[in-house]
Amino acid sequence: MLILLGPPGAGKGTQAQSLMTKHGLVQLSTGDMLRAAVKVGSEIGRQADALMKAGALVPDEVVTALIEARLEFEAHAPGFIFDGYPRTRAQAESLDALLAKHGMKLDHVIELAVDEEALVDRISGRFTCAKCNEGYHDRFKPPGQEGVCDVCGSTEFKRRPDDNAETVRARLAEYRAKTAPILPYYEAKSLVARVDGMADIADVTEAIEAILASDAQTAPA
Repeated sequence: MLILLGPPGAGKGTQAQSLMTKHGLVQLSTGDMLRAAVKVGSEIGRQADALMKAGALVPDEVVTALIEARLEFEAHAPGFIFDGYPRTRAQAESLDALLAKHGMKLDHVIELAVDEEALVDRISGRFTCAKCNEGYHDRFKPPGQEGVCDVCGSTEFKRRPDDNAETVRARLAEYRAKTAPILPYYEAKSLVARVDGMADIADVTEAIEAILASDAQTAPA
């Protein structure tokens, strides 16, 4: 059971997908779970929907209840990846209590460490083919022929409106202010490991796998 930490664009989603595919882990994304609960009209979903429509934050106890319901539903899963939670020390403490209640424990908090200016460059240069969604980058992966998609030959491309330097820097500042402060809480529990989030995707995956493999090596016989 692990938490992947890192600012937007650090590659958490890509690495979570790899872990899910290889190890059968279940990704618990609080944002996705809230939207799903609202869509199906569950009691928690109705509470969350009313709060969000009023412009209020969904309180920790509602999010915790949502996570608990998912843990119970996926009780036989080999493990979980927490995505978007916890974001504060209070949430981290609530998660510890919830896991203890169900006889579970957190094994790792893996931070994808980044060079912020390089990350701004990485994200703000991204664009995709409007037809087939093949990904490109202004500097690192331009089309072989300028203005023509390598895969489908389309000449139409698109960029996400929030993939610009100003927005990326704002996201990084928010991460530093709101999420990074939970690291000392987990460092005191010797749970934190860091990998270079700026490395090639395969190298990041290999580093995370090495961290997970250490569990098997240190497990009692």
